[in-house]
Amino acid sequence: MKIRTITALAAGALLAATTACGAQSLDGGTAAPADGETAAVTLDQAPTEEKAADVINAITPDKDLAAKAPARLKSQGLKVVTSVGYPPMEVYASDGKTAIGFDPALARAIARKLGAKVTIADEEFNSQIPGVLTGRYDFVISSMSDTPERQTQVTFVDYVQAGAGMLIKKGNPAKISGPADLCGKTVSVVDNGSSMELAEKYDADCKKDGKPAVNVLKFPGDQEALIQVTGGRAQATITDYVVAASKAADPKLEVEALSLDGTESPWGIGMKPDDKQLIDSVKGALDSLIASGEYANLLKAWNLDKLAVQSAVINGGK
Repeated sequence: MKIRTITALAAGALLAATTACGAQSLDGGTAAPADGETAAVTLDQAPTEEKAADVINAITPDKDLAAKAPARLKSQGLKVVTSVGYPPMEVYASDGKTAIGFDPALARAIARKLGAKVTIADEEFNSQIPGVLTGRYDFVISSMSDTPERQTQVTFVDYVQAGAGMLIKKGNPAKISGPADLCGKTVSVVDNGSSMELAEKYDADCKKDGKPAVNVLKFPGDQEALIQVTGGRAQATITDYVVAASKAADPKLEVEALSLDGTESPWGIGMKPDDKQLIDSVKGALDSLIASGEYANLLKAWNLDKLAVQSAVINGGK
């Protein structure tokens, strides 16, 4: 009896440790089977408010992929991290705690292909790669651009191709039509995101041409960056165009979206470079979803057809 009590306490401590560090769990986890038992995984059903719920719930495990997946997925499930507040890629359901959107939908679809349950946690952008590298999460899927710099930390499986855009106040009082109009203006971005890299590039271009610098304000998340525009502190915020278009469709925000041509790049699912078995499993699951048409249906559910890739590519960002 004492041994059983100590084991239960230790398991509780381990669970507490793995769900700490500021992350908010957005899905239920899965318990390991008792000694001598065979895991009978009951796959998660998609949240009812998830637009791609019917597509996700119809996905069945690929037996070959499931057999080759890391053994830990059977007992621990797939542990995923994202950053909620980036519609239509990552948003909260009406309960304020369940993640929906294309990224959570694809994570759930991959988990089902691999015959695993899934837990999705919400962390701010700068904490996501460290969370993967320390083993707290299996992968990050968070509208993250696959860049050579990030490839030095994680290995990506690219899942969409997307371009950047800007949000400006409705009516365009600052007269911004492109990057050249940002000289001498204030632009808000997500710290360490691809939007920050673009803003810094535009700032360098302005200085090179002898024009006033771009004042770049950096924030932990996209929502904080947007508030700078709606509140009048910044004249523009740089984000992904699909997100900008989604925000501009909300009349309460009173903003307009502009596309930034020539900024298309892949977004990737990031994993530890030495987690070869998981990388192969995720790539295989995505290729299977693409071949079956389920990937296209996931995109269609969120009106993101234009972001489609033809195959799962590893580290395609240049």
